[in-house]
Amino acid sequence: MANVSLEPNDYLHRFGISEFRPGQRDVVEAVLSGHDCLCIMPTGGGKSLCYQLPSLMREGVTLVVSPLIALMKDQVDTLVQRGISASFINSTLDSADQSMRLDQLAAGEFDLMYVAPERFRSPRFQEALVQAKVQLLAVDEAHCISEWGHDFRHDYAKLGTFRKKIGSPQTIALTATATDDVRKDVVVQLDLNEPKTFIAGFARPNLQYAVQTHASFRDKIEALQSFLKENEGCGVIYASTRKGCEEIAESVGMPLGRKVVVYHAGLAMDDRRKVQDAFMSGKADIVVATNAFGMGIDKPDVRFVVHYNIPGTLEAYYQEAGRAGRDGKPSQCLLLYSPSDRYIQEFFIDSANPAPETIHAVYEFLRYHEGDPIELTQEELKEEANLSIGSDGVGTCERVLEKCGVLERLEPNRNMAAVRLSTDIPTIADLIPPQAKNRRKVAKAIESVVGPRRHELVYFRPPDLARMIGMDIVKFTRSLREITSKLECVDYVPPFRGRAVRMIRRDLEFDQLDIDFTEIEARRKLNFGKLDRVVKFATTSQCRQQQVLDYFGEKSSDPRRALRQSDERYVHSWDPRMSVSGNRVA
Repeated sequence: MANVSLEPNDYLHRFGISEFRPGQRDVVEAVLSGHDCLCIMPTGGGKSLCYQLPSLMREGVTLVVSPLIALMKDQVDTLVQRGISASFINSTLDSADQSMRLDQLAAGEFDLMYVAPERFRSPRFQEALVQAKVQLLAVDEAHCISEWGHDFRHDYAKLGTFRKKIGSPQTIALTATATDDVRKDVVVQLDLNEPKTFIAGFARPNLQYAVQTHASFRDKIEALQSFLKENEGCGVIYASTRKGCEEIAESVGMPLGRKVVVYHAGLAMDDRRKVQDAFMSGKADIVVATNAFGMGIDKPDVRFVVHYNIPGTLEAYYQEAGRAGRDGKPSQCLLLYSPSDRYIQEFFIDSANPAPETIHAVYEFLRYHEGDPIELTQEELKEEANLSIGSDGVGTCERVLEKCGVLERLEPNRNMAAVRLSTDIPTIADLIPPQAKNRRKVAKAIESVVGPRRHELVYFRPPDLARMIGMDIVKFTRSLREITSKLECVDYVPPFRGRAVRMIRRDLEFDQLDIDFTEIEARRKLNFGKLDRVVKFATTSQCRQQQVLDYFGEKSSDPRRALRQSDERYVHSWDPRMSVSGNRVA
């Protein structure tokens, strides 16, 4: 129950803090005054408090839209531990659990509800929102709503329409990375009413931005090894590809005696969580990762961030580099640049903005493919259809086809797992040590699903079974894998890890589909323009800090300070075509 007699400062202890960070109180007071708000605050600047605290001071629920599905549970658990009524609904929950939480939402039992943007597709969810009193809509990572942003997501683009359907509640849009064009677009797309705009500033004076230019993989590795010998503490190394992550980890782990882990989207969710936990707890001091790592990670003592390849946009670079030095202490941000890096990003851009003939090929393949739903990973579809784009490009084609109404991409949790017990032993739990309580619990649950159907594959949904025995899905999956690795009589086929599709229309010819190819080409040109800015950042002598500020439309308050952050180093190379010299400070 809200207590209107208290002041914002009176609630800070609920979040384990004693004072506001710079800029936070102004945003909180604007929200409490009823204004729509646009909040641009650096990564780690405390954006979440700007909507979490007001949610405790007013009646009704704050609906938080976030793309960070993998982190929602952790965020909500933290709030609940602080005595704050919060929950989440996303595709990791089974249908029964989702239904229960929707009923609780409609009944007004939560102060905060976290959802992914695709949740708004559900009529049942929209009905629950109409019944609930949504007093504030908080759109996190709001740059995802803009086609001019670096991480445009189609489900975010529909939020303005959904906002109107639930009565256009007061809204706060939050992001760490938004150019002036993106800010304006966010306001238009969400139809914000004369919003108060807060820009906390993009300068990070404790970060030293440095660039080294190299021509070969060996040169880069040697430079990276030298850097790591000089810089202790924990850090993140970003690479553009999964293969690159593995190679880098091998080159800097054992040779330097550093505890290194690898993180990318090719890992199972359970393995990704283990890597994340190892890094956050200090068991690993370096994580080598693709851009799949970092969203929502708040580790204050990261001493360095290295980009082994250039990212596709300055927004991405700023966001990833900004994971260093959140405790305010001096930290290093090193970019190892090679001209060939551009080709990797060009490939990604082409995959994200496929040509008409590529979309045509994907449509024809799915149109005549047997099965409903069609369970093929993007990589499998790419190979079977003999496509020359990346697997992510296949996903883009599927989204385009979904947008024009010929297919539906299914939620991952609809996929079934299968298990076979190749033994007549009455209970396999007897084969598991008594102290392994989780494994024994899972084994008994599996036996209840299989029943008399021994020696045959029996299908089930892991989230449903985990809920039935009151176990977290991550622990359930881990225990089941441990069982199958130790007991030869248990065969487990995990759920299809891709996103299955169901064809809605197979009767239409490709030229009958309503696809805006002009829009796709415009986005492609925009992406190439952003890549050009990254290359300029890496190759010119202009101060790095100042380039970042200029890009986001902010002037440096202290040009001399910015100049000191722009240490630039050109390194000798075997390639005579490259212009190189000694060390030079910009």
